[in-house]
Amino acid sequence: MSDGRQLSIHGLMLLVAFIWGLSWAVGRILALGLPPMTGAWLRYIVTMALFYLWFAARALKGQKVNWLPSGRQSWKTLTLIGLTGVLGYQIFFMHGMQLTAAGDASLIITFNPIFTVLLAAPLLGQPISRKMFVGLACGFVGVVVVTGWSPNTDIPFEDRILGDLMILLASLNWAMTTNNTKRMMERRKGEQEATTLEIVVWYSLIGTVMLTPLAAWETWQHGLPEPTLTDWYAIIYLGALSTVLAYYWFAIGIEKLGATAAASYIFLVPVFGVLGGVWMLDEKVGWTLLVGFVLIVMGVRVVQGESERLRTG
Repeated sequence: MSDGRQLSIHGLMLLVAFIWGLSWAVGRILALGLPPMTGAWLRYIVTMALFYLWFAARALKGQKVNWLPSGRQSWKTLTLIGLTGVLGYQIFFMHGMQLTAAGDASLIITFNPIFTVLLAAPLLGQPISRKMFVGLACGFVGVVVVTGWSPNTDIPFEDRILGDLMILLASLNWAMTTNNTKRMMERRKGEQEATTLEIVVWYSLIGTVMLTPLAAWETWQHGLPEPTLTDWYAIIYLGALSTVLAYYWFAIGIEKLGATAAASYIFLVPVFGVLGGVWMLDEKVGWTLLVGFVLIVMGVRVVQGESERLRTG
């Protein structure tokens, strides 16, 4: 790859980090504007429409498209992934964003790789060591610092505690999703061969179906939703940009730069998350957010480095 082409890919990864960073502030706007599961459901309706338009475009070009999974085992595995990756994640994400600051949440979600590595032990049979628990402890201290000493004191402390806990549980759900997606790609239980894109589309479809009864319940409780123009902007941003387009660009980055180089841009997401909270929601920035972020990243690096050493050592 030429230097100019490689530079453009790095620019694309920076844009992905920016989009995902702003999604925290946009998510809080949506969570405050609509009932949480209704907002999540509308987001995924937009997402699924775009995903299947993408599939249709590929089919028109003569490319092979698997519109739906085949085989009972694939459906079972994808149902489990949809349960954690869409239903579980959205329950904790949307309710958490009602209660806590966008910047705080974007820092806490950085904890996700620690959960991913630790859950790989029971799910993928990867080894675990004492050093990983040191990284886990370091990351938890960072979460405590972000939660306990957040500068966003205009949000009641009890709300922030509960909201941050929900974001941590959202992170746990996403870690389970990551490991189970890897299991399916490795066809450990005899599932059909599938690309990462196909797996994401399939479990997103199943998750959208799972969200439907919750959205219907909220409609029964609160009446038909009446999204404002700002709500629709948030829905389209989260569905079209944050989920579909940014995922596609991130996949290009993995293909062109490698997984490690592309994944390194993830650590810029909370930076843009904090800035997005300041810009869009008038949130505050304090030294405790920086300290918490550094501690979480240190914990992640320790756990990931030890995991890599045990796999290759």
